[in-house]
Amino acid sequence: MPVVPIFVKACLAQPVDRIPVWIMRQAGRYLPEYRNLRQKTPFLTLCKSPGLATEVTLQPLERFGMDAAILFSDILLLLEAMGVELAFDEKVGPRLGKGESGEERVRSISAPDPVQEMGYVMDAIRQIKGSINEEVALIGFSGAPFTLATYLIEGGSTRDFYATKSFMYQQPSAFHRLMETLADALDAFLKAQIEAGVDALQLFDTWAMVLSPKDYREFVLPHMQRIVAGLKGEGVPTIHYSLGTSTLLEEMEQIGTDVLSLDWKIDIGEARQRLGPDRAVQGNLDPFALFQDGERLEKSVQEILEKGARWPGYIFNLGHGIHQKTPVESVQRLVDTVHAFPVGDAAGGSAE
Repeated sequence: MPVVPIFVKACLAQPVDRIPVWIMRQAGRYLPEYRNLRQKTPFLTLCKSPGLATEVTLQPLERFGMDAAILFSDILLLLEAMGVELAFDEKVGPRLGKGESGEERVRSISAPDPVQEMGYVMDAIRQIKGSINEEVALIGFSGAPFTLATYLIEGGSTRDFYATKSFMYQQPSAFHRLMETLADALDAFLKAQIEAGVDALQLFDTWAMVLSPKDYREFVLPHMQRIVAGLKGEGVPTIHYSLGTSTLLEEMEQIGTDVLSLDWKIDIGEARQRLGPDRAVQGNLDPFALFQDGERLEKSVQEILEKGARWPGYIFNLGHGIHQKTPVESVQRLVDTVHAFPVGDAAGGSAE
């Protein structure tokens, strides 16, 4: 009988004998072994080489013993597969296109065949699954439509989202068509990841934070609901993450994912109360809490555990990606503290 990883059980709000833990961006720049590899290998080469992507994905598991691995990749690779030139500048970040306007890039994209255009992702998934213990889950992921739309329209990172929100307000029908195209691409891409062997999927909608509740309900929620509904019955739990969106918590709950991942700007006990005992949650330590001394860090972790694990369906994580200057010994202390936390009646199966 196949083993169900403890991470998957927590996603489905099933009883667990310890709280599972993983860390967003756990495979990356804070690890010396990653930095050594990165010095001689361009970022996109790491992403597109299944063997190297597997090596990077496994690095934090081998060092810290997390309960889940997350595929080493990047959300913008899907936009490249949709026909947009992608480059990464070490100083300014991602750049999309060759100087076209955002509207020109929007008109140029089409939903790709993910197996044909992104087969390296599926190959990496299969290699990782063949390399990890069956009790460790592998998380696949993608950016959500709105966050992908911001990069496509802006041509890269932005602070004010001027082009995105101007397009959204001035051409609402065209914006919805863009979201539909992105949702179609995501449906095929996520299902291809499931077919390749992932145990769970996380949708990153980091930049939904720039929307009001009204705009979120109009421009984002229907498309998110369609994506998640299309994944029901596929046999893997789904997770939604967005930064700075405690004002949208009830709207995000309507998306229908099995888990809501929370940033550190909301008290996790309050979030669980608002969402109720049946909605699994993930989070939500401030990434900079890892710069505290050992005792203060342990106390911060335990305070979140006591509130987050009041009901079944809890996964410990940071509220955002780990900072590249984080001391590696702090990460080990975090993981050890979570694994040592006594699971009481709540996380063990009673909702009382």
